[in-house]
Amino acid sequence: YESGGAVEIESGNLVRAGEEIEIYDYATGEYTDVEVESVKASSSGGAEVEIYDYQTGEYRTLDMD
Repeated sequence: YESGGAVEIESGNLVRAGEEIEIYDYATGEYTDVEVESVKASSSGGAEVEIYDYQTGEYRTLDMD
């Protein structure tokens, strides 16, 4: 969210709180396993997804269209 970098969530991943999903981070060029912490509707009609990145040990917010 802060970096503005794009990520892709592969089809078949269930984006719900408590679920582990795999994302592709275009900034690093790597696939990463993350845990979905929360999913909230955003004012733009999409959703804000808060995740915990196991690799970096940081929480991130994804803005989904």
